[in-house]
Amino acid sequence: MSTPSILGSSKLVAFAITTNPVRTIEFYEGKLGLRFLSQDNFAVVFNCNGNMLRMAIAKEHTPPKYTVVGWQVSDIETVVAALVDAGVKMNHYGFPTQDALGIWTTPDGSKVAWFHDPDGNVLSVSQHNL
Repeated sequence: MSTPSILGSSKLVAFAITTNPVRTIEFYEGKLGLRFLSQDNFAVVFNCNGNMLRMAIAKEHTPPKYTVVGWQVSDIETVVAALVDAGVKMNHYGFPTQDALGIWTTPDGSKVAWFHDPDGNVLSVSQHNL
């Protein structure tokens, strides 16, 4: 039985938290290369390849220890090198198959690398073998 596509053709909106909109704009636009769209009293908004990233503005924030936003890329080594060149520090977790750049190779050959934004949110880039 097939389920009708309810949201499959809709654009995704991702959410995360920031306590400092200025620092968030500097990081997401200046280091990650996202296009800044707007800011109001509630959120800083970026365009992510046609999808929206809304960084909700909060007075306090305890970032989760897991990935909150990630990007699927076709050449993770090139992307990670560009992030490092832009001043982004990659996370190293000590996985046996995590290389010097911080790229972890999964058992199926997919690759993932993690980094934090200025609010401590865990972000990732990944290259999947699908």
